[in-house]
Amino acid sequence: MNNQLNISFIGGGNMAAVLISGLAGKVTEAANLHVVDLNPDALQNLQQRFGVSSASEIDAAIGRSEVIVLAVKPQQMKEVVAKLRPHVTNQLVLSIAAGIRATDLARWLGGYSAIVRCMPNTPALIGQGITGMFASAGVSARQRETADVILRAVGSTAWLDDESKIDAVTALSGSGPAYVFYFIEAMQQAAQELGLTPQQGIELAKATFVGAAQLASQSAEPVSLLRERVTSKGGTTYAALSSMEASGVKASIIDAIKAAAERGRQLGDEFGCD
Repeated sequence: MNNQLNISFIGGGNMAAVLISGLAGKVTEAANLHVVDLNPDALQNLQQRFGVSSASEIDAAIGRSEVIVLAVKPQQMKEVVAKLRPHVTNQLVLSIAAGIRATDLARWLGGYSAIVRCMPNTPALIGQGITGMFASAGVSARQRETADVILRAVGSTAWLDDESKIDAVTALSGSGPAYVFYFIEAMQQAAQELGLTPQQGIELAKATFVGAAQLASQSAEPVSLLRERVTSKGGTTYAALSSMEASGVKASIIDAIKAAAERGRQLGDEFGCD
């Protein structure tokens, strides 16, 4: 990948900052990164941290970019894209907004279809993210490779052949870190109620999650088998899992993820209409 790749970010929030941290000085020079945001504090922070250029509104620098990353909230996207439209010629457009469909972006851009829709997640903060990605028909092989390089700067990628599956990715891995944190919180609370200190509870819970995730990641065996190996019939783990099954924990988790996917679809309907 050419380290002179010019990339513009529309939106300078948390995920834009994460991507910039993975790109600057690695995939491309910081001087080749341009950020547009209405928040002067956000722009100043990014300038000081990474040395990017910035502007408070969409400007001519966008037209010189090879890649445009749309990093604004779903409810802001239509208005932003309307301002962006005159500056889009042959750039690759990456969208990291939940719910907003590539077909709607293409329509707002006057039929322009070199668009890759992406759904990263917050472990990208430490280079351990995973991004679900879908390329529209107008994306060339080289542009697809460019999109992959950009998102791999903060973790791994998973390409989809159907855009509708992005809602499932959003629900699973996009929102997924919050589910993990929620479970860790519950483990910490249980530890305290069992007499451990808050510090002991959080250390044990976090180390258990990290270790179990690494074991699942590095093992070629199904996670169901890994679970069975820890679960001796009549033992402590068996008692815990039996309680969870009786309480419908697994079914509730599945229902929750389906609810998140449905909300993603609703966002597309709500903010993707004309």
